[in-house]
Amino acid sequence: MTFKYPLICFLLLGTTCFAQTKKQLPIIDMHLHAIGANDQGPAPLKNGIPFDDLGLQDPKNDYGETFMQALKTGQWAKHSTTSPLTDDALRIQTINALKNNNVFAIASGDIDFVRKWHAVAPDRIINAVYWDFGSSQKNGLTVDSLTKLFKSGEFKVFGEVAIQYEGISPSDAAFEPYLKMAEELDIPVGVHVGPGPPGVIYLGSQNYRASLHSAFVLENALVKHPKLRVYAMHAGWPMIDDMLATLYAHPQLYVDLGIISYAIPEKEFYFYLERLVNAGFEKRIMYGSDNMVWPETIKFSIDRIKNAKFLSEEQKRDILFNNAARFLRLTPAQIKSMN
Repeated sequence: MTFKYPLICFLLLGTTCFAQTKKQLPIIDMHLHAIGANDQGPAPLKNGIPFDDLGLQDPKNDYGETFMQALKTGQWAKHSTTSPLTDDALRIQTINALKNNNVFAIASGDIDFVRKWHAVAPDRIINAVYWDFGSSQKNGLTVDSLTKLFKSGEFKVFGEVAIQYEGISPSDAAFEPYLKMAEELDIPVGVHVGPGPPGVIYLGSQNYRASLHSAFVLENALVKHPKLRVYAMHAGWPMIDDMLATLYAHPQLYVDLGIISYAIPEKEFYFYLERLVNAGFEKRIMYGSDNMVWPETIKFSIDRIKNAKFLSEEQKRDILFNNAARFLRLTPAQIKSMN
């Protein structure tokens, strides 16, 4: 190869002609799922990035069929991403997305899936326990078994706790023993407080209620367990006033952005995020992709935060990394290893 302008290239050595790719700053994803390719329905499925319509339905039709048709065709979104066909492809593409964007992810799902993903990418996957009362019964995830799991050090986070889908508040007495365990062991807890799929009540979660989007469901639990590290997944969208009031009343509470970081229209996402920041809670907002079976959503959701004009560079770094590092109590050595 010859250069037409060798002198210029020599003078610009290390910049224009021989520029090296600058390593991306690290990102912590507080909300990733290690699951199977068909766990959201038969692959391939199209997910809106973002959705333009959320649950458009004529009640004469079966909503489950309407919803699956929307995911198969992408008809509720101008732009969508398609899920991989196999478990292996999903795992490979997700881990590649983490590496390409320098992301370290709190990953929950079936325990065997999480272990498999961690074995493949131990430097990227931080093990977490997906939990609800159904999975507790099915997989024997009792207080005693979870205590052993967390004490072993293999699993670091208790969440996603998805009891909202069962119509149960995290302040319910039935969940109390699990909160007590997490507080005593100093295990962070991530609780689903916000949106599931649009119309999820009619997709099998009959006890799900919109009222459980309110961050107020956390209050009694927070008061009873003041030393507990808790973050509200999806930041309680769309009930912003409830979320702000709860953050104000409980300084130990954090949020992750979850699915609203990519699935809802950009104008609404930015409105919600800006309200959280304007109210003074920028130090307690954490990035979470809520990636399920659509690895492309990881980069899309990160770019949304990076492109937010109302955020300073410091605020972006706080949301993408610093706040989560503080919440997880990462040591200086751990943080250095991520950079």
